[in-house]
Amino acid sequence: MDASSASDGAGSRCVGGSAGGDGDSGRPECEAGIEEAVSCVKGRKIGHSKGTIYKNTKIENLDERKGRSMSRKTVSMIGNLTRDMMSDVMETSLKKPIQTGEFRKNPVEPAWRCPAEYIYELVKTEQFVMEYLKPKQAVTGRVILQLHGGGYIGPMKNIYRRFAVKYSQISFGADVLTPDYRVAPEHPYPAALEDTIAAYHWLLEQGYPAEKIVVAGDSAGGGLALALCLWLKNHKEPLPSGVIAMSPWTDLTISGESVETNFEKDPLFGKTRDSMLYNKDYLGENDPTNEYISPLFGDYEGFPPLLIQVGSYEMLLSDSTRVAKKAKEAGGKVKLSIYEGMFHVFQMAMLLMPESKKAWAEIKRFLHYLDTEENEMQNISKEEKA
Repeated sequence: MDASSASDGAGSRCVGGSAGGDGDSGRPECEAGIEEAVSCVKGRKIGHSKGTIYKNTKIENLDERKGRSMSRKTVSMIGNLTRDMMSDVMETSLKKPIQTGEFRKNPVEPAWRCPAEYIYELVKTEQFVMEYLKPKQAVTGRVILQLHGGGYIGPMKNIYRRFAVKYSQISFGADVLTPDYRVAPEHPYPAALEDTIAAYHWLLEQGYPAEKIVVAGDSAGGGLALALCLWLKNHKEPLPSGVIAMSPWTDLTISGESVETNFEKDPLFGKTRDSMLYNKDYLGENDPTNEYISPLFGDYEGFPPLLIQVGSYEMLLSDSTRVAKKAKEAGGKVKLSIYEGMFHVFQMAMLLMPESKKAWAEIKRFLHYLDTEENEMQNISKEEKA
């Protein structure tokens, strides 16, 4: 494998077309559907003319028979608007290409420009390419292995380059490696897992110790993050210090209770059986209960600390709750956060929605926890050697 620098004099490189905007401009670059909705909401003013104010709104149902109000969990105004507008987008001609993943297969995007304070490199392997982001001024020795989503049929997108910058910022300068792993239908299982394992091994070869690696992923990438750790555990290889999974797709048998209970609610995958959730291109003729395909069916004993975030409106809600339950029952450290009224990978709204802002703040706390725990373990090791 060879690492080829892709940075120019300003420490940036454009990927995928003509020059675009700043790498951390605050503009949402989201999955089709989410992007449409957030863009619409962003264009509406709520509050004073000098700025947009997002307030949590408490919704109350008045039970006249009991003469008292019953408060429900709060969802922000912009969160509700974004979800509703996503539903509106899905009532247009965009519905099918979004739900089936056609938009994800060949994304057309403006070029991404790396922020000037970072160095951006492409690491080329025989099978795939990895994107390597490193801050110029910080050398922490820590790295985040980011695994992008896309239903195993969609390649790398700009939103994940923005995610990489965000991960580095909230981890106080960690490096971030994002493999553009092979996807179906050209490359069904086990291609994506093989590339993920290769990326992890590459980090070890570069000198990153396993305890300095955090694996993070969303949707299919969240499932890959879990599958990677199961594979490493089963092959007696060193595990990363922790795992972050956003709306992970963990059950390709599509057997979770929420597949039915949230069928009418989910603004992205709901109200149809013709979506990426039912696409068999990645699965092929393999057994969907294989733990490396559906990590729900794995053994979580000895698993690293795990943070799972998911929206309450997701058809894949049960994919998260069942994995969290298994990990906890196996004695693992797991934090499951269900965000009320939220949809699949709502974190793509970045700081534009209170819920996504809160989710990223939670990820920051989790990364800090992992760093603190690692330091405590090192101190214990030093005391034992003394």
